[in-house]
Amino acid sequence: MPTPTSTVNPMVNPPVNSSLSIGPHTAQPPVVLAPMAGITNAPFRTLCREFSGGKGLFVSEMITTRALVERNEKTMQLIHFDATEKPRSIQLYGVDPATVGKAVRMIAEEDLADHIDLNFGCPVPKVTRKGGGSALPYKRNLLRAILREAVSGAGDLPVTMKMRKGIDDDHITFLDAGRIAVEEGVTAIALHGRTAAQHYGGTADWDAIARLKEHVPEIPVLGNGDIWSADDALRMVRETGCDGVVVGRGCLGRPWLFGDLVAAFESRPGDYARPVLREVAAVMVRHATLLGEWIGDEARGVIDFRKHVAWYLKGFSVGSEMRKRLAITSSLAELSDGLAELDLDQPWPAGADGPRGRTSGNNRVVLPDGWLKDPYDCAGVSEDAELDTSGG
Repeated sequence: MPTPTSTVNPMVNPPVNSSLSIGPHTAQPPVVLAPMAGITNAPFRTLCREFSGGKGLFVSEMITTRALVERNEKTMQLIHFDATEKPRSIQLYGVDPATVGKAVRMIAEEDLADHIDLNFGCPVPKVTRKGGGSALPYKRNLLRAILREAVSGAGDLPVTMKMRKGIDDDHITFLDAGRIAVEEGVTAIALHGRTAAQHYGGTADWDAIARLKEHVPEIPVLGNGDIWSADDALRMVRETGCDGVVVGRGCLGRPWLFGDLVAAFESRPGDYARPVLREVAAVMVRHATLLGEWIGDEARGVIDFRKHVAWYLKGFSVGSEMRKRLAITSSLAELSDGLAELDLDQPWPAGADGPRGRTSGNNRVVLPDGWLKDPYDCAGVSEDAELDTSGG
């Protein structure tokens, strides 16, 4: 696999923390790949791990507890881990404590993973309208019941959680949720510094991450939001005192970011990747190839890869017609031939390290009827509220 050309970025004031403990597992450096629906499948995790030299923690895309318990075919494929993935990290989504408990016990008893992360951060309507994701921590007793079932069912497996600040500025929940998590035995918490209403718009509130760290000093707190470069990650740790970082949209079309993060947290002169287009194109073909091998069909793999094309080519001079052509390819040969027509000696574009992915914000959060009437009453939430498909 090609290694992108590097430039040296001297480091100053390196962060104190060089590792993160998640139960018996150590992430060194304290860097976590955020679960992203349709993105952080086995092929993408493989790429990120390769660029990191196997360092860090890489979490699966969202697995719904109902689909897992029912052994849904797609879900069972999504929880497949490569033999080199250690620890194996699964993110679970659930609304019903009993179903969450069944799913966690299944994972523990069948040795399906080494670490379980619970999703209380997803802001998409199909999740929040069921009371799940970033809507759920508003119901304090329901959150407590789910965490209690998960931790008790997990046995020796560490349970962590990822959440947002709250539903909106009038319904902030992260401090209460953090205290509940500590009381119920959660091993670590990741906080995305946005509300559900913000989705991915505006600026992440890193001050909230600092407040949570002060509020729950007993366990590690990880920060998430607006980490577009390795320097952003270092700055977050210095400014908030958090124990590690969770990186999501920043690595879209840029799996080599994890190599940058390793160099940064190891406090050595950072060999930050600045790949020319030829090297980016080689990674694109490899990504599409891995997807085809994972799915078991080359065409379907290339089709699944289409959504990554714009992220990989961000900032490069490609042209709108060629971008469209590359985004509708259906074979590896077609993808490779199209890329070969580009000026592959183009250097890494200025500004390409900046924001990427979704940026929508100020959305109305879709919630179950009457959800905000009582932050403690969770009547009406049952197994029927569970989603039956995984992957977001």
